[in-house]
Amino acid sequence: MPCPLNFSFFHFSCCSIYLFACRCVEALYIYFRAERVEEPYVSITKKRQMPKDGYSEEIEKEVGQAEGKLRTHRSAFSRASVIQAFLGSAPQLTLQLYICILQQEVTVARSIFMVLSLLSIVYGALRCNILAIKIKYDDYDIRVKPAAYLCIFMWRSFEIATRVAVLVLFGSVLRIWVFLIVLLNFLGFFFYPWVIFWLSKSPFPENIEKELSRVGTTIVLCLLTFLYAGINMFCWSAAQVELSDPDLISKSQNWYRMTVYYIVRLMENAFLLLLWYIYRTDFYLYVCAPMLFLQLLIGYCMGIFFMLVFYQFCHPCKKLFSSSITEALLSCFNILYLICQHHKSTLLKGKVAMKSPENTDEAQGSSKTIDSQNRSALQCTSPGSDSPHLQM
Repeated sequence: MPCPLNFSFFHFSCCSIYLFACRCVEALYIYFRAERVEEPYVSITKKRQMPKDGYSEEIEKEVGQAEGKLRTHRSAFSRASVIQAFLGSAPQLTLQLYICILQQEVTVARSIFMVLSLLSIVYGALRCNILAIKIKYDDYDIRVKPAAYLCIFMWRSFEIATRVAVLVLFGSVLRIWVFLIVLLNFLGFFFYPWVIFWLSKSPFPENIEKELSRVGTTIVLCLLTFLYAGINMFCWSAAQVELSDPDLISKSQNWYRMTVYYIVRLMENAFLLLLWYIYRTDFYLYVCAPMLFLQLLIGYCMGIFFMLVFYQFCHPCKKLFSSSITEALLSCFNILYLICQHHKSTLLKGKVAMKSPENTDEAQGSSKTIDSQNRSALQCTSPGSDSPHLQM
């Protein structure tokens, strides 16, 4: 009997492929028709080049209606790939891997399907990175090099694969607790943009769509934060939602938020793996559990390594950064070091305070013994004492 979850995910995937195919056909029609029909109206766009030696040149470019429509389609494809990846392929990959563990077998068809799902998620995360760069640096002419694509691909592959594996392993031994972990993660990232928006005391965004009412705008924003929470469940979202911004995407590069995310996520993965190692069942007797534990942690650290390489050397707009992520990482480590040193100093002070009454008692006892010895010596050498030497 087929699983209803498999059928629902399969139906969702088929609908997504159908809509994607329709968009592709429409884009191809516009592309081939644009070369034959001369366009009477063009628009001029101004873009700034990446600064060289502190100087940035502004260039102008004519954009026709067909090219503008193709850009709109390209942007729609990027957003659709992100939605399909994290709301379709990510749950599907998690479910298939969990079924493989329960059935204790991996078929060829299922393994191929899981690999395709993982590639779909990685591609969606890659498109999310590129989309965030283009939104943040919209005034600049951005060209992403192949090395940057390779770093993003390796970064997202290690990060997403290890995250899915950790959740599945933890859920295979503690089935009820995994729902609590997922729910807390999802609700935390879902309400985080709303909390930041309420703390900023900004007016409610009304310029998303003119035809939408206030209720419709709220529904759209909730769907956006829903997608944001789904992305952060598996990996870091390069496009940070900011409801107070007209584009709903944060334009600033917050290194400290990213650093805190990866430190907390690494600690969470290590804790979940430790619980899996403690409560693992007899099924894992033929698996080297310590080696798997280390491999997953090293895999997540490899993802962080490629992320650092991308932002430090391969980012197309690294010349515009006021600071680097390595500086933020070092500052966070310095803060953690100072906190540990302060905690250690407080513990040492507490131990000294606990030992000080004992030392004072010992000192008083020793002083009393010394005084008694001095008194006895004085009594022996006093003039009124009967000394045998004087009697002679």
